[in-house]
Amino acid sequence: MSSGKYSGFSDVAKQAMMQPQESMLEVKNKKNKLYIGIPKEVSFQENRIPLTPLSVALLVNNGHEVMLESNAGKAAKFLDKDYAEQGAQIVFDTKKVYEADIIIKIAPPTLEEIAFMKPGQILISALQVSTLKPECLHALLKKQITALCFEHLRDEGNSLSVVRAMSEIVGATSILIAAEYLSNVFDGKGLMLGGITGVPPTEIVILGAGTVGEYAARTAISLGAEVKVFDPSIYKLRRLQNNIGARVFTSVVQPIVLEKAITTCDVAIGAMRAEDGRSPCIVSESTVSKMKPNSVIIDVSIDQGGCFETSEITNHTHPVFRKYDVIHYCVPNIASRVARTATYALTNIFAPILLEIGEQGGIKNVIWQKSGIREAVYIYQGHLTNKHIGERFSLPCKDLDLLIVSHH
Repeated sequence: MSSGKYSGFSDVAKQAMMQPQESMLEVKNKKNKLYIGIPKEVSFQENRIPLTPLSVALLVNNGHEVMLESNAGKAAKFLDKDYAEQGAQIVFDTKKVYEADIIIKIAPPTLEEIAFMKPGQILISALQVSTLKPECLHALLKKQITALCFEHLRDEGNSLSVVRAMSEIVGATSILIAAEYLSNVFDGKGLMLGGITGVPPTEIVILGAGTVGEYAARTAISLGAEVKVFDPSIYKLRRLQNNIGARVFTSVVQPIVLEKAITTCDVAIGAMRAEDGRSPCIVSESTVSKMKPNSVIIDVSIDQGGCFETSEITNHTHPVFRKYDVIHYCVPNIASRVARTATYALTNIFAPILLEIGEQGGIKNVIWQKSGIREAVYIYQGHLTNKHIGERFSLPCKDLDLLIVSHH
């Protein structure tokens, strides 16, 4: 019995697992036909879709059925006929999609969508704890749903697979957005982001040395800009330098050094994340007021409150506002700007998980074997299993390991 497979399980659960070996062997050979539903996103400016037509073809060729609500892929420029050609069933009635056993979508379900769901269904979607409404949580529990939030999915290297993929996209895209707003097109400073011979390069300050910061730095450096990265963690700054393979200016967050960098730069990117709760607000209003006219601030952390005191949430229709003659871009879901790329990144993560659920004869066995997927489960058959959510909403929380063993 390899301990790796069951690492992270409580001891009681481990003992319970050691016993029914025969029943475990039976499960191995049970291939399950999955019935997957992809509803059209109703949340504001959500342009992504979880599966591409080719991933649908892969699932259909493995004997699964995929139902897609008409126009679900339209915002990511995937047409109904692309999906139909690969074997998806296109349905025009939202209710019909929710007859599937597994619902996979991007945004967390609204109360109306939960009303369509049937008892015992499996839901794979985002959770967005910061905006989670207690009534939605209660509705999911009442229907005895098994729910996975993809923000908590981890890969073999134990990194958060979806969060990392989206962070790579957002980091690179934030620099391209900055380039747009520096140019004359949007009444910017009229600068080319980067540099050419004989002209000093644009200066970019990046707050945060996580994945977003790293990919922003990579993109900015490759365009020829001068990059400064600030982060409270020496470890993260060192990792960023090693990953990029170039020496960039790095500094821990020291107010005087930071203020000087912010007030002289052309672009400031806020990419500080909080483990839970609000992102640290490290640039004061008075510092922003001293920035050069027509500079650009892109606050990637705005979904957690933002890194700049002057940030306010904007959207893709009205993405920017000016304050102290500084252009502020504070759109929370930057990945939806490049919805097709984001969809390709997501489908690479979701399609193998769905295939695995089919191969292993159900989601229970996958949760059992893969700790990275187990971490994403926050409701199991109507029982809340995420203790952070339990504490936040004062709800009882059960141990997922023991729930699985008792239902085996």
